[in-house]
Amino acid sequence: MQGLLSLAALAALAASLFSASGAAQCARETLVAATNKLIAAQTAGTPDTMGALEGVAYLEQFKTADVTKGILKTPLTLDFNRSLHDTVQCTTYTEMVSAKGSHPYVIGTQMHFTPEGKLTNLSSLVTDQGDWLFNATGTLYWASREKWDVIPEDQRDSRATIQAAADAYADIFNDKSAKVPWGSPCARLEGGAYTGNGSANDRCDVGIPDGVALVNRRYVIDETIGAVDVFIDFATVPDSHEFRVEKGKIRYVHTITVMGG
Repeated sequence: MQGLLSLAALAALAASLFSASGAAQCARETLVAATNKLIAAQTAGTPDTMGALEGVAYLEQFKTADVTKGILKTPLTLDFNRSLHDTVQCTTYTEMVSAKGSHPYVIGTQMHFTPEGKLTNLSSLVTDQGDWLFNATGTLYWASREKWDVIPEDQRDSRATIQAAADAYADIFNDKSAKVPWGSPCARLEGGAYTGNGSANDRCDVGIPDGVALVNRRYVIDETIGAVDVFIDFATVPDSHEFRVEKGKIRYVHTITVMGG
């Protein structure tokens, strides 16, 4: 556990250094083009749509995998997708929902690039039946009703504020004294289960366990939509927590948790 905590600390330090400078390292257009290629590759089941993948670290469920045998080889009709583009860290996150096919999936993918736009790491969490609260139909229903639009530039939170909100949420699983900036309303989409009903009374601060360490945090922050995705070791299982933050408060949370290995 100590090793994992050290990795988390290093990740947080790196992210904080990026946040402090706030200087773009990558062109947003380059990152948008990359997530468009990812969506096209997943739709067609053709990994080479991403370009040459030799030398690219490819992971599924946080384990090294063979891209020629992975989820990208499976053509999927995507009923919903949304991407975050982090121009400071040269990273992206894409949430993809395939709910209406014969084999439903919910997938979360982080990609890492050099400042020149070369893909170096593609890591996906692939969930289906048997994973935590999996229900792709429920995920599609609620995700498609939420508002994650672009925030006017003069109203955006800083990268540090957005990350701090995510960290406070992750901290409270193991430290009930953590001060989480809960929004009102706030709704959590956990697998296909929703903590709200789309009303002004929706809450996220329900059903949170205790004594669970969320460590080895890897962030993708997109301040244009007030969002951050965090790949996390949720105790012993691979997990993604994605947040929408508005005026420093958590508005939405999406979780993807792999239980099936």
